[in-house]
Amino acid sequence: MEKVSVRVPATTANLGVGFDTMGCALGLYNTLSFSPADGLSFSGCEAEYQTPENLAYQGFKALYEHFGREVPGVHIDIWADIPVCRGLGSSAAMIAAGALGANVLGGFGLSREELLSIVTPIEGHPDNLAPAFFGGLTASMSVGGQVYTVSYPVHPELRFVLMSPDFPLSTHAARSVLPQSLPFKTAVGQLSRLALLPKAMELGDEELIALCLEDAFHQPYRFPLINESDKLRQMAHELGCDAFCISGAGPTLLCLTRDGSLAAGLKEAAQGLEHSWDIRELAVDHQGARCI
Repeated sequence: MEKVSVRVPATTANLGVGFDTMGCALGLYNTLSFSPADGLSFSGCEAEYQTPENLAYQGFKALYEHFGREVPGVHIDIWADIPVCRGLGSSAAMIAAGALGANVLGGFGLSREELLSIVTPIEGHPDNLAPAFFGGLTASMSVGGQVYTVSYPVHPELRFVLMSPDFPLSTHAARSVLPQSLPFKTAVGQLSRLALLPKAMELGDEELIALCLEDAFHQPYRFPLINESDKLRQMAHELGCDAFCISGAGPTLLCLTRDGSLAAGLKEAAQGLEHSWDIRELAVDHQGARCI
């Protein structure tokens, strides 16, 4: 095969209480093409990403190394619509694209489940990678090097309204503020909300979703890193939406609502803020990573 092109969706991970566990695929995409070449080369991305550390190449290489095969030369062309370091799964999308490209070019014939288990060590956790591969809402766990993933339905009227600022927040910085331990009672409260969240999203029950998003593991420590997040939360509340959380590690924020006018309302309300916020409603992607 001379060339394979793949399309991978953005993802919103954690969903409040689902820290490193839950994620949902969204209708914003990176498209990458992989072609045999004499060495490693790139097009479509900035020079700083044209190195062997490029995450698409890391995903590509992982399959060959998993089977002890020599990694062939490859040219990777990247068309990326998912913003980097914004909490929308850009890293996972690149890794998944590389794995899927290698799976086709290398003739490995692996399932998405197998690909997910092979490349999860690159990311460290499967919360973004699972929905990137499978689409929709997923929950995942890693046991003994194998990743187990289940999918949940999302109410068709539930809308994902994303608020992305004009500043990045690295995952490293977002993890550096997390506590090393939490009280037992806090953990129990977290688990109870996590148990109810998938059903709340299936029902589209906004009140229950809002209660389930009251996370104690990471958001209290990360919200202070996201300038104006408190103001946007208040704006959402005044517009009738309390189902508000951080998308991934941030700085993108997320509202879950059945109100089709929320995105427009937030855009208008946010015009007076110090930072520029890209506010948009994204549909759930139900297909996940795929060849095109």
